[in-house]
Amino acid sequence: MRLMGLEAIYPKPNLSKAAKAHKIYPYLLRNVTIDRVDQVWSTDITYIRLNHGFIYLIAVIDWFSRYVLSYEFSTTLDKNFCLKALREALKVATPEIFKTDQGSQFTSNAFTGILNKAEINISML
Repeated sequence: MRLMGLEAIYPKPNLSKAAKAHKIYPYLLRNVTIDRVDQVWSTDITYIRLNHGFIYLIAVIDWFSRYVLSYEFSTTLDKNFCLKALREALKVATPEIFKTDQGSQFTSNAFTGILNKAEINISML
C-alpha cells in the first residue's frame, strides 16, 4: 500500500486544533501531586468506528478516583455535546482544576466561560 501511495480512510491524529481566535490557557499540572477527589478533572473526545462512519464520545473524569462523571455521544464534532457533558459533570461537584487539550471545542468561549464562571482553574496541554 505504501509503495502505491494508498492509505486507509479514517480520522487522522491531531484532531485537536485550537481556533486562532480562542484563548489558550497554560498547563497547570506540572509537578502537581493529585491526592484528592475533585482536585483535577479532565476531558477528551474519542471516535468510535461504526459500519457507516464514526460517532464521537466525550467523557469527563476525576483524575484521583478515575470516576467518569459524565459522557455524551455525537455524530459531529460540534461543541454542543461537549458543553452538555461539562454541565452534567458540574451537577455532581466542582473541581479545582479542569484539564483539556487545545481543541476548538474546549477553547471556545462557551466552554471556558462555564469554567471561568464557576471559578475553576483551566489547564491546557
